[in-house]
Amino acid sequence: MAAIPNLYIGTSGWSYRWQEVLYPPELKSAERLPFYATRFDATEINSSFYHFTMAKTIEKWLASTPEHFRFAPKLHQEVTHKQKFVDIEEPLDKFMSRYLLMGPRLGPVLVQIAASFRYNRLVAESFYRTLREKYPMQDFALEARHVSWFSEESLELLREYKITLVIASAGKRFAGTEATTTNTAYLRLHGDERLYSSAYSDEKLERYAYMIKDWLEDKKEVWVFFNNTIQGHAVTDADKLRGMVQHLK
Repeated sequence: MAAIPNLYIGTSGWSYRWQEVLYPPELKSAERLPFYATRFDATEINSSFYHFTMAKTIEKWLASTPEHFRFAPKLHQEVTHKQKFVDIEEPLDKFMSRYLLMGPRLGPVLVQIAASFRYNRLVAESFYRTLREKYPMQDFALEARHVSWFSEESLELLREYKITLVIASAGKRFAGTEATTTNTAYLRLHGDERLYSSAYSDEKLERYAYMIKDWLEDKKEVWVFFNNTIQGHAVTDADKLRGMVQHLK
């Protein structure tokens, strides 16, 4: 696996029964992450959305992966779905206190919000201000799913507070845009036609490869995670895309 500077490609988690496409049949579940890290240099963490990760778990993940390996945790649902950015300092600090233990191995924190959550400038700006005041150097990446978040006002607010907009692919399921708002580009690929399950065509992957090439040439840091995890297409698509980008280099 030849690394490309400033490019991280992986899948949305590693705890899948991917014996056919990635893991040897005899591999124990506890050994999946270190094996995954021999093939990819980054992963998203989905479990962090549902419960607050214990410090000893994070220490185990760090110890079982190489120094160059990076993690992109999903922000806890208490912040994004229950409180919807309001009165979130306590759960935010609880979440961040665990993940800051990762030091330089912590990638962007994914802030995924529901499709029913509409943009409100006062709410959004208050949340962004809190992030920047508390964690000025941390990269946060917002994955919005309602069209109101893609207005020019909303995009300008993201740029002002240096919050990365996630560029998501989910067929026609969610609204989206391909704008970037910081010096980080973050792609989430959920499945081309069927959410979480369908593979991407070579033509679609090639298009993303050219986008990545352009971002890298613009000196952006690029993160790409495949979430079409059913049947293991995330693994094969991630491998294909990385190969395409290497070929363009």
